[in-house]
Amino acid sequence: MRAFELGILNWIQANCRTGLLDAVMPFVSALCNHGEIWIALAVILLLIRRYRWTGAVLALALILDGLCCNVILKPLIARVRPCDVNAAVTLLVSRPTDWSFPSGHTAASFAAVGALLTEKNRLWKPAFALAVLIAFSRLYLYLHWPSDVLAGAALGTTLGFAAGRLMRWVEKEAGRSRLAGREGKT
Repeated sequence: MRAFELGILNWIQANCRTGLLDAVMPFVSALCNHGEIWIALAVILLLIRRYRWTGAVLALALILDGLCCNVILKPLIARVRPCDVNAAVTLLVSRPTDWSFPSGHTAASFAAVGALLTEKNRLWKPAFALAVLIAFSRLYLYLHWPSDVLAGAALGTTLGFAAGRLMRWVEKEAGRSRLAGREGKT
């Protein structure tokens, strides 16, 4: 499996590398170094009354993603990065210090997409385009295995949808609690 994935990464290096992409891909990747682009979107949505719920779902999705991806899975699986396996590749960015699996950039990006999609917000389409670009940047930069990126996309999307369901469940339960509280005082 590792040889197959290295083959994909090496193919990207041999066939997709250009001066323009060498300049653009580090920037694209940096948009999500700590989830910045998605955190900013969540804050903006939270500040707009009409989109406050969607902002809360997005924020929850990012929190769930951070916990699952960076706190639990990366240390548990402890997968080395492809740039550590093939040190001959010249990196365009600093080598990350954490583990490889799953791709946190990809997971956060697709958590945002899942949250926006579950809330039927039209921003899911441009978010999806950016998420795909960020995911590809991680391969282009030789920082993640293709399976890291695929797992990150699946995990993130799942957590985005889960955040929507969890928020609706909490709202429903809170409504029941308020109703029960009123009934108990009568």
